[in-house]
Amino acid sequence: MSAVSSAEQTGRRVEEILDGLAESGDPAAAAAAEELVRSLMDFYGAGLARILHLLSGAPGEAAARLLGDDLVASLLVLHDLHPEDRDTRIARALDGVQEHTLEVVGFDDESGTLTLRAREAGGCGCGSGTGAREAAEAALACFAPEVRAVDVQTAPAGPTLLQIGAAPTGAR
Repeated sequence: MSAVSSAEQTGRRVEEILDGLAESGDPAAAAAAEELVRSLMDFYGAGLARILHLLSGAPGEAAARLLGDDLVASLLVLHDLHPEDRDTRIARALDGVQEHTLEVVGFDDESGTLTLRAREAGGCGCGSGTGAREAAEAALACFAPEVRAVDVQTAPAGPTLLQIGAAPTGAR
């Protein structure tokens, strides 16, 4: 299990528990649980901010290693501490999608929709929009929460390749 999957699963589990407490009929317990989660988030967020501050004078290699770590990067995004802008985080996440070559076409701030153009890694132009969308969504889940939807356009097909072989005997 990857660190990112674990972070996503943990977030979903916390939401399930809070929802269960809210539905239990004990509003005081639900409110206390939400306050506990908020307090822990604030505490860990402050700790992460301090780490980034202390690393700001360190050589770039340490910061690059932290930003390259899926779990650390997702926590920085969660706490709105990630030093890279949205476009850089999107590019970093999409670089990790091996089976597709994805090019950013645009981002709609209002809807949160990221539009991509996909090509298979071989560059034939016959990219699978569905597979590319799922791969992009998985890669972006923790690194760009502002991306709420992914629209993948397949690249237009290139020129038709013709097979050129030897002429049949007697055709010359």
